[in-house]
Amino acid sequence: MKLIVQIPCLNEAQSIAQTLADIPRAIPGVDSIETLILDDASSDDTVRVAREHGADHILSFRTHQGLARSFRVGIEECLRLGADLIVNTDGDNQYCGADIAKLVRPILDKEADFVIGIRDIGSIRHFSWRKKILQHLGSWVVRQLSGTDIQDVTSGFRAFSRDAATKLDLVTDYTHTIETIIAMGKVRTAMAQVQIGTNPATRESRLFPTHFHYVARCGTDMIRIYVRHEPLKVFVGMGLASGAFGLLSGVYYWIVRLSRDGRSYVALALFSLFLLSGLLFVILGFLGDCIAANRRMLSNITRHIRKIESGTAGQRDSETGEAATGED
Repeated sequence: MKLIVQIPCLNEAQSIAQTLADIPRAIPGVDSIETLILDDASSDDTVRVAREHGADHILSFRTHQGLARSFRVGIEECLRLGADLIVNTDGDNQYCGADIAKLVRPILDKEADFVIGIRDIGSIRHFSWRKKILQHLGSWVVRQLSGTDIQDVTSGFRAFSRDAATKLDLVTDYTHTIETIIAMGKVRTAMAQVQIGTNPATRESRLFPTHFHYVARCGTDMIRIYVRHEPLKVFVGMGLASGAFGLLSGVYYWIVRLSRDGRSYVALALFSLFLLSGLLFVILGFLGDCIAANRRMLSNITRHIRKIESGTAGQRDSETGEAATGED
């Protein structure tokens, strides 16, 4: 059983040494533990410090890719390196490395394929009250969209079995945390959540400049992700709502015409507009459902390809970066 801990990094020279030091070297049920540094075009000494402190693999991007893309490429690299278990943590040492043993335990015990480390949001001192409220509200929304009971949807401290990792089919470029939960919920992946500890903040978050920007980006991504997975439900719902409003406008038109021998051309126009819009929404729903079915088939093909490729470990050169292993 091979575990690879992937660590996305952007200018984490001051914290990456401690992050690597906190990763356990032995876990019952795991034969080997390796680390993969995902260097997102850092301009400091992140790569040098990581290499000096025992990083097993380093994947360096020539240009800044962002957290979501770095995560996706990291998962592909872990599978290529033959990982049976994959843990994602942060390079700023936000999460307690010792809790990796707790994180992978449900997978080792065959209870889950995807595990999320749940933080005690209320006790994190460097989180403002606004951020805590947004965390709780966002988690509630994602639970409704995904059909899961995950309490901390933005936690980046996660563990995947090889099977769960091959199912990942992510498209957002901002943050992978929300999309992963919705995607895993839609394919009915067995999930678990464990309580984990956090370390004091070493720097301010660089993921978003303001809370408004974060809410806007995450809200947009939630809509995109949900529509991508449930196009029929979304567009048929919109079509029925539009059609119902159109029918009400039509009823109002005839009531006015019959009761006062007059005509309400506005109501007639609304009847035509919303009834036609409702029909178009329903058609879009069925078209979207056909596209979603094709996407699911492509995802299954991609999953089988990943399983085949994961049997061969090796170096990797991609259009986004260079893979380096060991002491090179």
